[in-house]
Amino acid sequence: MRRSRKVKIVATLGPASNDYEMISALFEAGADVFRLNMSHGDHSEIAARHAIIRKVEADYGRPIAILADLQGPKLRCGVFANGPVTLADGQHFRFDLADHEGDDTRVTLPHPEIFAALTPGSRLLVNDGKIRAEVIDCGPDFADCKIIAGGEISNRKGVNVPDVVLPLAALSAKDRRDLDFVCELGVDWLALSFVQRPEDVEEARNLARGRAAILSKIEKPAAVRVFEEILAVSDGIMVARGDLGVELPVQNVPPIQKRLIRKCRAVAKPVIVATQMLESMIDSPMPTRAEVSDVATAIYEGADAVMLSAESAAGKFPCEAVQTMNNVAIEVESDPTYRNVIEASRNFDQHTVADGIVHAARKLAETSEVKAICCFTHSGTTSALVARERPRVPIVGLTPFVKTARRLCLHWGVTCAVTGEVDRFKMAVVSAARTVREMDLATPEDLIVVTAGVPFNQPGTTNILRVAPCEERLIFANEPG
Repeated sequence: MRRSRKVKIVATLGPASNDYEMISALFEAGADVFRLNMSHGDHSEIAARHAIIRKVEADYGRPIAILADLQGPKLRCGVFANGPVTLADGQHFRFDLADHEGDDTRVTLPHPEIFAALTPGSRLLVNDGKIRAEVIDCGPDFADCKIIAGGEISNRKGVNVPDVVLPLAALSAKDRRDLDFVCELGVDWLALSFVQRPEDVEEARNLARGRAAILSKIEKPAAVRVFEEILAVSDGIMVARGDLGVELPVQNVPPIQKRLIRKCRAVAKPVIVATQMLESMIDSPMPTRAEVSDVATAIYEGADAVMLSAESAAGKFPCEAVQTMNNVAIEVESDPTYRNVIEASRNFDQHTVADGIVHAARKLAETSEVKAICCFTHSGTTSALVARERPRVPIVGLTPFVKTARRLCLHWGVTCAVTGEVDRFKMAVVSAARTVREMDLATPEDLIVVTAGVPFNQPGTTNILRVAPCEERLIFANEPG
């Protein structure tokens, strides 16, 4: 089952997509990666969804990636004695640590770490930024604020603090338990929430111990400011535009999205664009034109994947949402402008032998009758580097490790196949030829490009390329000596 587009689709599972029939239907509609949201559902529910995905994978005979999204620390205000209150523009309001119910003058904010970081002039955003307050005076247990944008505030609404780096770890006690659980379960990617600094990513990596790749969610201004450092220690990135749009002026988000996508591509790490992509399809079978344009923009910019959240997890039309993304991707990628944009953005530095090999593979595919670029890989590095080139022909990732095949499902344009172990490059070429014929990508008369790192058991050593026929008899006949 081979997709007719290169960008990947991530679908979140939830109450609307909780059984084998729906999950297999989402896969058939175009989902390449399934997201398990650890904010919703207990461990038994997560394990049940994981088992269903692996059954779908076995039944369709194609690797499927599973992404577990950790909740991260949740900052919320306390409760109000007499129900919701309305805060007016210009009024004064206090957040504090007092352990009693709030009113129209104050409410508990049970997070001393926030008060430790605040300074006069800092902003507090409540309920996804619908209420905005500026700190006038503050101490270790209070913040007196002036309401800049008022509205109704009610029990346990979320609080964002965009102007300071909070002395909070990205992993709560719950996250640590969830991380170990899903790693033992066998997920392929871990999405880390509330990332503010590279140390947050390193902590998660140490706890994961290689059992899953680490994907950092960029949702805070502090993370944007040190993005290169975060990217350097991450295996992938999610541009989480929902929280970014709360903590930053909304007009700042599109250029940040574009910059982050390009930086990820330059270092061959996958990037997901997420949040509110087809939000109207939670309740409608048709998206808005603006939403379709939003998805298309992310694809034109070169994102590896686009993501559905509530649309597939809790919406009324989960399959239609995936199908819509699939259709938009096919249409965009068939547009000549798409190729112009993608090819014009190949401005990353190339300094290594591996860079030269994958660049040559792409050039050969563009200037000859090559039908596919086949990457024999153990760690996934070779396939990731070829995907960075965004070639016009299919990329086939061949690996003896199902774990590597699953992780590569998130990379642009890579179709994965699990093959037997080989110890000679000639046998890798034979394996590649068989695989592309089985996928109907080439006939015995066609040519393919095969890349690999030799010796095979050393990750990250892409150092060999061969243009080969798809007929095994010809492969051996052309073998030197």
